Amino acid sequence: MYFILFSTLAYLSTCHCGTETDEKNENICVLLKQWLDSTSVSMEINKQGFHREVVTTVEFSPDGPNGLKALLVHRWPRGIYVDPYQLASLSDHSDWQVLLGSAIDLEVPAHKTEGFVTLVYPTLDRRIPRLLKTTIPIHGRYHEPSFVGKKFAFVNLDPPELLLHTDKCTQPSYLQPHTVVDAPCTADNSSICQWVKIQHRQEPGHASFQFPVGDGSLVIPVCSGTLLVTMMCCLALSKNIWKHKIF
Repeated sequence: MYFILFSTLAYLSTCHCGTETDEKNENICVLLKQWLDSTSVSMEINKQGFHREVVTTVEFSPDGPNGLKALLVHRWPRGIYVDPYQLASLSDHSDWQVLLGSAIDLEVPAHKTEGFVTLVYPTLDRRIPRLLKTTIPIHGRYHEPSFVGKKFAFVNLDPPELLLHTDKCTQPSYLQPHTVVDAPCTADNSSICQWVKIQHRQEPGHASFQFPVGDGSLVIPVCSGTLLVTMMCCLALSKNIWKHKIF
């Protein structure tokens, strides 16, 4: 009888503690959702020409939760690329690390390559900053020459996706409309974590810029002229060598 009574009390105690834990976790998730709803992401393009900078600014509300990790997912179009060696050098002197989603060929023109993804991991202290900024250098690819008089190629760039990770909310269903996705925990890509993808009430607009395009109708004249000049230089050089008996 004592065993039955002890088991009943233990069961009721477990249920009561479990209920309190669920209620506490629900309250944490609700407060976290309210904080996430006020988070915003903006992007601007600096510099001109083929070599530019993408500056991303994340604005957090005050009193954010401690122990939060951030991840910016950049989806780059085929018309631009990032230099892995340049990023590796910059990350050694910056407060962020980067993980490339695929290998990047620096020499391939735009029409012979595909878009790619980079994951940028900003370094956050225990207290979340009000503003978080990252600057990523980008470079324009050479585009296919135009045979219809087109002088510029336009490239559209969307702002990065903001992902946040915290261990304090264990019931992601309370964070809707924000969704939970899997992504590498760190730039080392040694493990996978669950991240909360921030859904903005109003999607930020993309940035658009242009790169010059060659005139395809000039390919034959330019190649012919280059070949003719090369042959003339070779003949002149050969004549000079033969005249002065230079061997």
